[in-house]
Amino acid sequence: MDFLGVDHVEFYVGDARQAAFVLCSGFGFRLIGQGGPETGLPGQRSLLLGQGDCRVLLTSGLTPDHPAAQYVARHGDGVAVIALGTRDAAAAYAGTVSGGATAVQEPRTYAREGASVVTATVSGFGDVVHRLVERHGPAGEFLPGAIEMLDVPPPASPDLLLSIDHAAVCVPDGQLDSTTQYYRKAFGFEVIFEEYIEVGKQGMFSQVVQSPGGGITLTLIQPDLSRSPGQIDNFLDWHDGPGVQHLALNSRDIVTTVDTLARRGVGFALTPDGYYSSLDGRLGPVDLPVEELRGRGILVDRDHWGQMYQIFATSMHVRRTFFWELIERHGARTFGTSNIPALYEAKERELATVQQSAQTPETTEAGHR
Repeated sequence: MDFLGVDHVEFYVGDARQAAFVLCSGFGFRLIGQGGPETGLPGQRSLLLGQGDCRVLLTSGLTPDHPAAQYVARHGDGVAVIALGTRDAAAAYAGTVSGGATAVQEPRTYAREGASVVTATVSGFGDVVHRLVERHGPAGEFLPGAIEMLDVPPPASPDLLLSIDHAAVCVPDGQLDSTTQYYRKAFGFEVIFEEYIEVGKQGMFSQVVQSPGGGITLTLIQPDLSRSPGQIDNFLDWHDGPGVQHLALNSRDIVTTVDTLARRGVGFALTPDGYYSSLDGRLGPVDLPVEELRGRGILVDRDHWGQMYQIFATSMHVRRTFFWELIERHGARTFGTSNIPALYEAKERELATVQQSAQTPETTEAGHR
């Protein structure tokens, strides 16, 4: 099947305006469109944000029976739709369904003033679905007639965030292989990377599936229940089932991006100084100055094609489920093997701090008895 890349992601959230404020004020997204009952979207309020080639749709249900409201009641705020761009949505819909996907919504067309968008929806994993999107006409339209585009002035400086690099998906024990096979059969994806990750006493299995053109990448993660429970187990408990743990955003300059976002109030996972002390012996020379990486907690790794730089932002969600990752690639196409444990160790330290601070005085006192 002919998949072009991630067209957009849609979050179901309790308060679309509040979620938009955080992404705009912290991450530099801009409000570029909106829709609701007045545009033919009954029972919901949707805000469209943009930056670079990233499009994020935030949807809140206005009634308890709306799918967005039901999703939030079960999972909290989170990714509900990963939209996949394609040249032929009807053909992609037929192909994925014949390959084992469940049909959710048949192809429909949105059109206005020379712009047309065909969408269809099929199952993904858990309560996350895939919207198949075919676009024609002016690039400025999103869903003609359903999302009203706003007259937004161009940014004063180049966007720091360019596109969605990959989505990391947590699945329960026993579902990793079946989920991988689902994407191979229904979507034509291939496994490009797999490994077993150890973080202290914890363990997790990971397989990365990617579309043939390389534009869509899903990192699938399953906890190892024979080891101590950890953050993947926490996600599955707090999210109540499989879902998107994080989205990675490509940056043109990760050092400047981290500095800029930090000034706006975005927090980042901490990395021990020892990580950088052994960097030269592990990787050899790297493209960016090590002291710039050390001062910000940015990790660096390499694959056969080049280097990559990564960092996790701290979660802004009340359940501590979803968070963002920043990544800058210098030729690297996949994922280095040593960064993944380091990234998850950083996230473990963040969650440990949160869990400790969440203890009530009564709980702390009882623990000393």
